[in-house]
Amino acid sequence: MVELNVAVLVFCSVLVPSPALAYIYAHYSNMTSMLFEDLPALFGSPLPKEGLMGVMVVARPLNGCTAIDPPPPLPPSFDANTTKTIVLIRRYDCNFDIKVLHAQQAGYNAAVIHNMYSDTLLNMNYSNDTIAEEIEIPSVFTSYYASQILRNFIIPEQGAYVILKPEFSFPLSYYLIPFTGVVGMIILVMCVVLIIRCVRYRKRLRKNRLSKEQLKRIPIHRFRKGDDYDLCAICLDEYEEGDKLRVLPCSHAYHSQCVDPWLTQTKKTCPVCKQRVTRNNTEHSESESEEDTGGRGEEEGTEGEADTERTPLLRPSNPGSPSGSPGAYSATTTTTTAQCLASPAHCDSPILGYEGYQSPDEDTDSESDDAGEDRHHTDDDTAQLIGRDTVEV
Repeated sequence: MVELNVAVLVFCSVLVPSPALAYIYAHYSNMTSMLFEDLPALFGSPLPKEGLMGVMVVARPLNGCTAIDPPPPLPPSFDANTTKTIVLIRRYDCNFDIKVLHAQQAGYNAAVIHNMYSDTLLNMNYSNDTIAEEIEIPSVFTSYYASQILRNFIIPEQGAYVILKPEFSFPLSYYLIPFTGVVGMIILVMCVVLIIRCVRYRKRLRKNRLSKEQLKRIPIHRFRKGDDYDLCAICLDEYEEGDKLRVLPCSHAYHSQCVDPWLTQTKKTCPVCKQRVTRNNTEHSESESEEDTGGRGEEEGTEGEADTERTPLLRPSNPGSPSGSPGAYSATTTTTTAQCLASPAHCDSPILGYEGYQSPDEDTDSESDDAGEDRHHTDDDTAQLIGRDTVEV
């Protein structure tokens, strides 16, 4: 709360316009110019941005606490429309607003009040609201050193003049308000997006979890000795007489206190087989790996459709290689009884010396023709196979 109050105070202080530095440009001898710092007053009109040009006159009386003598006429070398008269008043003896009001009543267009025996600059404030409302001319406060230069060199010089010009100040308040609005809009949009994402996330979680009504639909079974269930797969404790078991549609059972948090807080699937508990069809599963296994199963299924019980175990590693070449077969050679019972007329294989070995690259038509002949093999063929020479690879 303290940080918020400090931030609000800083923000308000930035928005409130504070007096910036101003300068007195003194020109004399048509060549030389001097620069003095000053501070504008907190009352009266502000200095124009282009500056106020005028001839400076020392106030009579010097402190300006009483009625001030009117300004002398302008020299003929100055234009009355562009050149004004500025009075120089010293500090003390009365309030700043009274001094400036007397200068305005005397006919001066601006007032310069200087410090006494100090170069410290002050922000001139008013003491009476009524007097401050009557003041219309601008006024500034400058140092004692500047007053000495102006009194001794600028005022006595014929043709000398001064320009009261405000310092260029960056209008922070004018840019800070739009900037704050833009930042506020960005924060608001970010909050809206965050809320939407949170709502969607909660909906997604709610969709993947069981509600209390759905949980009540899953039956609870009291365990008895002799039941098919032995232990809980979650806590790994054996079931005891009278335990409450939650039996899922996939026929898996768990302690109700073990599986209920899983179903209502994590996922509405069986912890073991990952099948949905809200579906009676056990073929539906929420497991992500099922899609991968299904894809691989389709590929294996397409390959397995061409395999029959008559398909030889030895296959070519490259289907495009020539039939009958040794490199067309796998490195591991296995001789089965079904292959050894082939017709002796096909003993052309370069791999096995047995005349009855059948090459796997033969057409399926020849295999079907030979199938009839293989059925007429008797025990004599088996004995003949055993009595032959060792198979050479």
